Amino acid sequence: MPPIDRSSAVPTGLRRWFVIHFIIDVIFAIPLLLAPGMTLALFGWQSIDPATTRLVGAALMGIGVESWLARNSGVETFKGMLNLKLIWSSSAVLAIALSLYEGAPPMAWSFLLIFGLFFGIWLYYRLLMKPLKQS
Repeated sequence: MPPIDRSSAVPTGLRRWFVIHFIIDVIFAIPLLLAPGMTLALFGWQSIDPATTRLVGAALMGIGVESWLARNSGVETFKGMLNLKLIWSSSAVLAIALSLYEGAPPMAWSFLLIFGLFFGIWLYYRLLMKPLKQS
């Protein structure tokens, strides 16, 4: 029986989205890690906790860099990463929505939209990738 080619089960578009996600995450992560006060002030935040902001930057960096590292992996790695991305993006949508309700700056709507779009992308691809069947 020939070996299963696990990489062919990963859509090319999903591999591209992993690279795009890496770029976007790193673009936001670096300023949040290095200059949290200045970065959030640019987006309209007046009350800033540098430790929490840096933790968000660290999460973005971790998920983004792993997206880059996993971009050529097989289907099982992509499924695991998609599960992580679904949990992260849905939690971020909830957190941002609650923050908007409590008076977050208007720029938070943009972040809500970005995380919502990524959630939709990850959900689409996770549902598209059916379990591998071995005969």
